[in-house]
Amino acid sequence: QVQLVESGGGLVQAGGSLRLSCAASGLTFSSYAMAWFRQAPGKEREFVAAISWSGGATYYADSVKGRFTASRDNAKNTVDLQMNSLKPEDTAVYYCAARRQYAGTSALAPTTYDFWGQGTQVTVSS
Repeated sequence: QVQLVESGGGLVQAGGSLRLSCAASGLTFSSYAMAWFRQAPGKEREFVAAISWSGGATYYADSVKGRFTASRDNAKNTVDLQMNSLKPEDTAVYYCAARRQYAGTSALAPTTYDFWGQGTQVTVSS
């Protein structure tokens, strides 16, 4: 049974930082590209970042580029999202997701991912 479990969310002031982590089990972690999505109240789930199987390639939404950094540790089956210079508009539930394919514009589409975590709340106050 595949499980993705996010942690690290919380309340932070604008300009602050948070580090999210996602622990994976039940899958060959190094065979899966990983991604982070987020969903704010009343909005659709949106792509945030993706990282390739080895961690050697990453891709970010324009809204977080330069502020967020995705990384992974295949020995520990974890993927992290370091979030700096947070803004109130970053407030959302953040989800990690896994799929086999890394590249391609479909990486932005939530429906193309095979497995999802339960999400962790990030709230940025102004």
